[in-house]
Amino acid sequence: MYLFITQLSLFDIILSTDILPNLLHITLYDGCTMSLAGCIIQFSFFAHAEASECFLLTVMSYDRYLAICKPLHYNSIINQSICIKLVILIWLLGFKMTLVNSISLCSLYYCGPNIIYHFFCDYLQILELSCADTSWIHIQTYLVGLICVIAPFMIIVISYICIVITILKIKSITGRKKAFTTCSSHLTVVCIFYGTLIAVYMFPTKGQLDILSKVLSLFYTVMTPLLNPIIYTFRNKDFKKAIEKIKS
Repeated sequence: MYLFITQLSLFDIILSTDILPNLLHITLYDGCTMSLAGCIIQFSFFAHAEASECFLLTVMSYDRYLAICKPLHYNSIINQSICIKLVILIWLLGFKMTLVNSISLCSLYYCGPNIIYHFFCDYLQILELSCADTSWIHIQTYLVGLICVIAPFMIIVISYICIVITILKIKSITGRKKAFTTCSSHLTVVCIFYGTLIAVYMFPTKGQLDILSKVLSLFYTVMTPLLNPIIYTFRNKDFKKAIEKIKS
């Protein structure tokens, strides 16, 4: 689990480094200028971090499923070799999905407006700058979203349904509490990350909901990387001892 949390921290660092400096510049100077190539590069790093985090959260949910639902088989299924292979697969899948979208953006012809009303170069905002027909790219986007977001989310939901059923079968209250705390941190991160991610791309982005879309985007680009370390350190014994020393 700590190996997966390390990877989660790396994706959060990539996301924060990609988004925050430009966001601070926009806030201080009421906008900024960026080349088209720079915009696509920013999107590529953003997309890689987000897609990889979707796959990582799915693997972490499967890890929690095995730990709670099949504890006797856990050590035989999840070992160091398997974990390293899963991490490599996550990075490769995230890179492959990002590469597909980035190549599509580079193949378009841009001659229209050159202003993005957002605090970072998101996929749909870049598409609006193109003068070419982007209908085929929207279909491609749905397919990529199905692989990167919907399929992982469904696996997470199924995993937690099995986890909840297993926890409810535990007779002792102490056993239920212990089993629930095992996956509480991961469940909190999943709710924040997927809740805002799905909300942004399900709500319309025109008119008065533009501001709402930007606010929700802040959650999965800025707030989630900020909250993840805090959420996962709440159950860390050394962290609790440090807090107790500060209070005393």
